[in-house]
Amino acid sequence: MRVTVVGTGYVGLIAGLGFAEFGNDVICLDVEAEKIESLKNGKCPIYEPGAGDLLERNLRAKRIRFTTEAREAITFGELIFIAVGTPEDENGNADLRYVYETAREIGAYMNEYKVIVDKSTVPIGTSREVTKIIQDELDKRGEALAFDVASNPEFLREGKAVGDFLNPDRIVLGVESLRAEKKLRKLYHVFVRSKKPMIVTTPETAEMIKYASNAFLATKITFINEIANLCDKVGANAIEVASAMGADGRISPKFLHPGPGYGGSCFPKDTKALAGTGRKYNAPMTVVESVIDANERQKELAAEKIISAMPDGGRIAVLGLSFKPETDDMREAPAITVIDRLLKTEKFQIKVYDPQAMETAQMVLPKDKLQWCQSTKEVLKDIDAVAVLTEWAEFRNLDSELLSEVMPGGKVFDLRHIFDRREMEEAGLQYIGMGF
Repeated sequence: MRVTVVGTGYVGLIAGLGFAEFGNDVICLDVEAEKIESLKNGKCPIYEPGAGDLLERNLRAKRIRFTTEAREAITFGELIFIAVGTPEDENGNADLRYVYETAREIGAYMNEYKVIVDKSTVPIGTSREVTKIIQDELDKRGEALAFDVASNPEFLREGKAVGDFLNPDRIVLGVESLRAEKKLRKLYHVFVRSKKPMIVTTPETAEMIKYASNAFLATKITFINEIANLCDKVGANAIEVASAMGADGRISPKFLHPGPGYGGSCFPKDTKALAGTGRKYNAPMTVVESVIDANERQKELAAEKIISAMPDGGRIAVLGLSFKPETDDMREAPAITVIDRLLKTEKFQIKVYDPQAMETAQMVLPKDKLQWCQSTKEVLKDIDAVAVLTEWAEFRNLDSELLSEVMPGGKVFDLRHIFDRREMEEAGLQYIGMGF
């Protein structure tokens, strides 16, 4: 099939590469000329395991190409996926200006029947507005072209996005016509033999499924974080609590990992947008609003754990900056809040290291106030304490003997629970986790 993807950010690029991998003829459109040239040359603009290989393979097979020319891209695709950014506005709601600009361009250039698909995470009712904008543009041109607008939300985890796209848990299609449904079923026909659930519903329901899914996962993370906080007070072990809870098939162990709060491009933005939609329609999302507030408190609490244990400050190594491993994404990363709070005390000398996020981190952290290290070995020199903020695999291999050698009697703030507490304490280290 001929597929156009508008936007080569995280969602758009993975979608474009995935559709090409399925054997479709794909063109990706973006306004950033430098990024497009980079992609044409086989350089992936994001760190995502497997994405570079897909880019190289599909460029070589001539199944994917990149352009900044809107007319070229829009006239090409029988399916046009809108995968542009929907950042927060000043009120915490989704900013849809790029979605609407794309809709206007589609209406201005489309030349035949198209299925326009919202792939970006958008508030409930967006498909209706996109339909109206496209029709208005066609009316201005005096064109009577048929089209359908559908919703096909993505459920990608950063760090595992390629695998998630190529092997999804489910495919959600929000459509209003049999014609659009047939087009999308044909595109996703590759999953028929693997019997992946294909949920066909209305655009509004599809939009809600995306928000409800992310809000629920954010709630699950926040719930176990608050349980961990209570465990700290009453002397219970949050890790054992989470393990026992996860053994219940109704609950499952996924997303039951106490830590310094969630971050990234999805959960913070989507929970705020859902809460905003609830206020708009006078259906308050009180649970979600509480989750938002509790998650911000959790980041602050992580910083306070360090400050209270080191009232005189000291030299501390921060291991991990990105909001999760296998990504360089710093959006809403707990490390930002924790480091900011430590710096405000003016008592800490902070060394930082992340396997992938050093460049992106320097865009959001005070570059001149931190010591930026290039390896785990370097960051562990001349320190009094270690704080684990991202559970990268290479940090898991740090043993108690090494840490005891570089900081005898030092403190280990294991905020992601990657170490064995007993082992650390037997080595003479002071172990401080979240929830025990």
